[in-house]
Amino acid sequence: MTGQLPMSAAIAGRRGPVVRESRMHKSLIISVYQAPIALLLAVTLAGPVAAQEEGSVSGTVSDSAGGPIFRAELAVEGSALHAYSDEHGIFNLQGLPLGPRVLTARRLGFAPVRVGIQLSQASGAQVTIRLTPIPSTLPAVVVHPARLGYTGRLAGYYKRLEKRSSGVFITRDQIDHESSTTLGALLQHIPGIRVGRGAAGITGMRMRGRSCWPLVWIDGTPMPAGEADLDAFIPSTIQGIELYLGSTTAPMRYIQNGDVSSCGTVLIWSRGPDTDPIGGSASSVDLEDLIDRQAIYSADSVDRPARLDTTQSLQLDFPASLFAAHVPGMVIAEFVVDTLGRVENRTVGIVSSTAPLFSDAVRLALYSASYVPASKGGHPVRQLVQQPFEFDVGGPQKASGQSEKLDVPGPIRN
Repeated sequence: MTGQLPMSAAIAGRRGPVVRESRMHKSLIISVYQAPIALLLAVTLAGPVAAQEEGSVSGTVSDSAGGPIFRAELAVEGSALHAYSDEHGIFNLQGLPLGPRVLTARRLGFAPVRVGIQLSQASGAQVTIRLTPIPSTLPAVVVHPARLGYTGRLAGYYKRLEKRSSGVFITRDQIDHESSTTLGALLQHIPGIRVGRGAAGITGMRMRGRSCWPLVWIDGTPMPAGEADLDAFIPSTIQGIELYLGSTTAPMRYIQNGDVSSCGTVLIWSRGPDTDPIGGSASSVDLEDLIDRQAIYSADSVDRPARLDTTQSLQLDFPASLFAAHVPGMVIAEFVVDTLGRVENRTVGIVSSTAPLFSDAVRLALYSASYVPASKGGHPVRQLVQQPFEFDVGGPQKASGQSEKLDVPGPIRN
């Protein structure tokens, strides 16, 4: 029982009159019905009892390097229910039968996994699943900039963030990680910063050793002299913050005459279309269906797998904000390479990624990428490809196995 009365029981439970039409006499007959108390109790109690007999399992799915895997299929053996992991690798399965069960996880390009779980009424099961790429996955393309060059409204901020020769920097990643609802709450954890309520009830700040308010700039424009209400700024709209405690440590452009800059300088940079990821990880095509119908082939079912054409340049840009913040990354993309070596744009999807901006950069580069097509029986065929991309900022290589090194041509772009 679901806890809902059938139509007949619902009518029977009404205290008022129910009007119905007599087919024999074509006249209206008014009758009053009373629901049996036992029936009402049975219906009321059936819902909670049924709900208590169900369990749930949730968790994350990641690759061998710890990156979240998107659209891995999770299922419990003996149940028809299944779920898919989201862009963060998170999944949740509910309404499962209680007791010992086997959870399965599968994803194209990865070896399937079976995990034993115990489902109980008290709490849902929590699991962490790691999938191992199958050997047919291509070696990683290692991306590192050939030279630096920032453009756009945030060029100066990115240059200073990369060098960090003076000042205190708060990056977008740090802001999102803190999850603070106000700027005051975010800044109160920064050494050398004191946050408090002013006489007018606004939230202000003082730099170390100062009793006056600092000069605040928003996207390169100074705010009017006076105390700035920190709670007027929403952290989720801020791309980055620069804090300069002294009167001469700020960039020359942001030092004003007199004593205006003597109390410190705060530079706040907002987010916008030039900083936000486009989003979206899924292919618009059912790749598993194409493989089942043999419309495309997997790497292990062809004579010669598709591979990146290294005679052609790959226009892949390292995201400026991530390079400036010294953030490395990894992306695994999947797509179909046609018989001419072109990437079929509608099939491009992201399997795993450490940051959405890395995903956007890879997706954009693949739209014009060139591959050597796969062959089977001496003829070129369409093949599903999973290509890893590693974004290197100069640290130790993280990709295992052989890698194809790629120098990014031209400057880094915002």
